[in-house]
Amino acid sequence: MIRKFILTAVAATVLTASAAPSFAGGISIDQFGFGNEVGGKQTGWHHTFATKQYGWWNKATSRQKGGRNTSAIGQQGNYNATDIFQDGWDNQAGVGQFGDNHNAVVTQDGNGNIVAGVQVGNGCDANVVQHGSGNVTAFVQACN
Repeated sequence: MIRKFILTAVAATVLTASAAPSFAGGISIDQFGFGNEVGGKQTGWHHTFATKQYGWWNKATSRQKGGRNTSAIGQQGNYNATDIFQDGWDNQAGVGQFGDNHNAVVTQDGNGNIVAGVQVGNGCDANVVQHGSGNVTAFVQACN
């Protein structure tokens, strides 16, 4: 009877552990203000997504598929929006937006791609698309 109980407990533990999103990476969310939104999806292994938003009505979205992708979004101000799409392995994307009314879209399809960007002021728009492997893009804007 004890043997059956132990086997059942072990089987339940294994099933529970395998059903959990244990291969998804770390997610860190820090928000201060009002009406800020964070969303996303991770499919694959060992992804990392971190966002920090201070202000009002900021939106951050990260969708990661593959493995070991990293996305970081920092927004300080109001009405800023960032979307990051990563499909592949070892991609890294980071967007920092300071000010108001900025939009940034980053799409990476491949392996080992890097995007870094900063937007300061008001009303900047950025759209970065990378296909393939080993691409590097940095953008800096000071819009008014």
